[in-house]
Amino acid sequence: MKTIELAVEKRDSKGKNEARRTRMGGRIPAIVYGAGKATVPITVDRKTLSDAFRNGAGENAIFLLKLAGSDQTRHAMIKELQKDPLTRKALHIDFVRVLMDAKIRVNVSIEVVNVARGVKTDGGILDIVTREIEIESLPGNIPAHIPVDV
Repeated sequence: MKTIELAVEKRDSKGKNEARRTRMGGRIPAIVYGAGKATVPITVDRKTLSDAFRNGAGENAIFLLKLAGSDQTRHAMIKELQKDPLTRKALHIDFVRVLMDAKIRVNVSIEVVNVARGVKTDGGILDIVTREIEIESLPGNIPAHIPVDV
């Protein structure tokens, strides 16, 4: 899995009004936490993030967050992405720090491959009960999906 680089800026102000001003300026308020370190409030450029998702960043993508104005970088994953219910634009992002040499648990979607003989010839119905499974892996080895042959 490739690492996606994101340029982020530290934000000094907090609160609803500042978050609205940030969104009007084309940035998304976010927070980075985890790995036993203090939380850091940041902002992410909306266009850069949407381009990353358009170019193949899946739900378990690893981001390399580069803090503007310094040489600090952190690997992180999106823990929660809050969206506006009407416009579907991102409102807030929770990033969780990941250590590239420590295993993490994530949910990975299942991709059904091929068609069962009874479904294809006899008009049967394929009922998929489990859509995703939890795996434990190093962050660099997380698959985009797990193919399952029926």
